[in-house]
Amino acid sequence: MDIYILAIETSCDETSVAIVKNGCEVIGLSITTQIDIHAKYGGVVPEVASRMHTEAITLVIEDCLEKAHMKIEDMNAIAVTYAPGLTGSLMVGVEAAKTLSLIYNLPLIAVNHLIGHIYANNLESKMEFPLLALIVSGGHTELLIMEDDYKFKRLGETMDDAIGEAYDKVARVIGLSYPGGPSIERLAKEGKHNYQLPQPVMDNTYNFSYSGLKSAVINLVHNERQRGNMINKADLAKSFQDVAVDELVRKVELAFKNTGIKRLVIAGGVSANKYLKEEMEVLCNKYDATLLIPRMLYCTDNAAMIGAAAYPKYLKHEFSDYSLNVSSSGEIV
Repeated sequence: MDIYILAIETSCDETSVAIVKNGCEVIGLSITTQIDIHAKYGGVVPEVASRMHTEAITLVIEDCLEKAHMKIEDMNAIAVTYAPGLTGSLMVGVEAAKTLSLIYNLPLIAVNHLIGHIYANNLESKMEFPLLALIVSGGHTELLIMEDDYKFKRLGETMDDAIGEAYDKVARVIGLSYPGGPSIERLAKEGKHNYQLPQPVMDNTYNFSYSGLKSAVINLVHNERQRGNMINKADLAKSFQDVAVDELVRKVELAFKNTGIKRLVIAGGVSANKYLKEEMEVLCNKYDATLLIPRMLYCTDNAAMIGAAAYPKYLKHEFSDYSLNVSSSGEIV
């Protein structure tokens, strides 16, 4: 019997609803983004985000159902992101999911947003285990071993800033628009690696660090402006991106060598970065490893990945009751 899950994602500044069949086929997907609103402030304003989710959630649910030509009565379960994310934003999605679950007597499935990003890869090609999972986003940088569905072992994580946060901060200091990741990636294509920046965490652990790299860029810009010198923004963007991505490549290569695992999935918003994808393709070719990265639509926050991640939990009857609460900092392991 086919299983249809209606999934809700409201962890940050996208209101998204999807209907996913058997954990791998997207029947309907609706996404409303708030990027243009938050760009005025140079970043996401939590109070504004939660209010806009409240205004959009019903409309997005209706739009998704119309696209799929289905009704909520056709669903087998309701899934929702409960962590991590902005507390107010998460609450909008969780309360909507609880309401639908209660009214239509459907099981409620709580999904970790980061695990959702990993399972976005199942929407493209069935993940095979064991695999390495690299999570790269605005709030997280982690390297995991995934031995089976929902069986994770953390190899390393960021000791300070996440890579996406570093992208946003560097973009802001050199005067680029929000969100910083796409802005730096576009500009870096025009530049050369002419600025010397420190390489983070040159050791044999799997941990990451981006605070020092971010601070080095900020100090460089400040010092050059104090001297009355012009900054070559394209060159600085290229220099920063080279070092930031090389940090990821070095740690994944270390994992390839030490674990012998030949599969890599990349998850999270920064996985949309084409330069990162190109560098990881080179690395995977070197080690004869398989690389999975979702298409652009599923790299950024979306409810389809939540529906995909909910499916294994549905099969195991891992349901939540109505005491489900949100968490701004949900860890995978």
